[in-house]
Amino acid sequence: MQSILGVIFHFIGGFASGSFYMPYKKVKGWHWESFWIVGGIFSWFIVPPLAAYLTIPGFADIIKGAGSSTLGITYLFGVLWGIGGLTYGLGVRYLGVSLGSSIILGLCMVFGAIIPSIYYDLFPKEGKDTFSVLIHTSWGLTVIAGLVVCIIGIIICGKAGTMKEKQLSASRATDPHGLEIKTEYKFALGMFVSIISGVLSACFNFGLEAGKPMADLANEIWKTSHPNQGNFLYQNNVTYVVVLWGGLTTNFIWCTILNARNKTFGDYANKKTPLLNNYIFSALAGTTWFLQFFFYGMGESKLGNGPSSWILHMAFIILTANMWGLVLKEWKGVNKKTLRTIAVGIIVIVMAVLLVGLGNRLHEKLKKEKTLTYVNNKTI
Repeated sequence: MQSILGVIFHFIGGFASGSFYMPYKKVKGWHWESFWIVGGIFSWFIVPPLAAYLTIPGFADIIKGAGSSTLGITYLFGVLWGIGGLTYGLGVRYLGVSLGSSIILGLCMVFGAIIPSIYYDLFPKEGKDTFSVLIHTSWGLTVIAGLVVCIIGIIICGKAGTMKEKQLSASRATDPHGLEIKTEYKFALGMFVSIISGVLSACFNFGLEAGKPMADLANEIWKTSHPNQGNFLYQNNVTYVVVLWGGLTTNFIWCTILNARNKTFGDYANKKTPLLNNYIFSALAGTTWFLQFFFYGMGESKLGNGPSSWILHMAFIILTANMWGLVLKEWKGVNKKTLRTIAVGIIVIVMAVLLVGLGNRLHEKLKKEKTLTYVNNKTI
């Protein structure tokens, strides 16, 4: 049951991430950098501490009590994650939207899922699954198989996107969020930038791992007052506050530079635009964006396994983004072969989700068996 709830929470989070850009489409008369940072202030500055305040009593004291190294590393990973997101645009510029997105998302999934488990092989920590455990257990191999299948699904979706770009070459290319992208095919440079973006984008998961002491403390405090009720659903909310400070720093600096370069500071007070609606829709987009990690934390607390959580999170984002593309008829005008290709890609990703879910069910069953064995031996 815990695994099922974990998958459901990750689905809701993935749906929020794949859908957050929809309100931005209602913003009128503002440039990208203007509505992006307004939404980002809600995503990274306003909503995270509000969510922590509503779910974790004394969350500020937990942050103040954390060691400077924990706070510094967690914040640094947030900054790096922000850079990864900003270099995404360069990746799709030099490789095309489909190929660039596929490489970046694939690398982000692999690094975000695998590197923390390798780290815990080198620096063991109680309750953390290592890469050795993954490759030497049936449930771990099932999770890794899900990762491989999901990457195959991303590649197929990327192939479908490439076919779409060729068939609709007269139209301007757009990234998965709807932002127009100027493409300039340079394979070597594009691969280099995409690798950087994919690796740095995975730093969000690294930030969660670095800030885990804060989440663990929140979990311990909650479990003390709620014995025998499992792990605290909202334990990661305190870590998000610090990680997202880093993301805010990177994005705020970049958007300010764009405002200055494009002379768009006037957007925020331009009465010729529907200012109230623009602020409301930007705030709604930013809040929806944060919900992805709000539910990600809930899912991870149920699954208790970083690699599985990250894979499910990324898979559901990709699924949602592609489904929105179909709903909004972004694939209108392509031939049947292209439609079949994107359909196959979506089905393969669904299969990956099922595999990861199965791996976690096996993991949950194994933990129950170990607990029962321990209790019986203690009774004897």
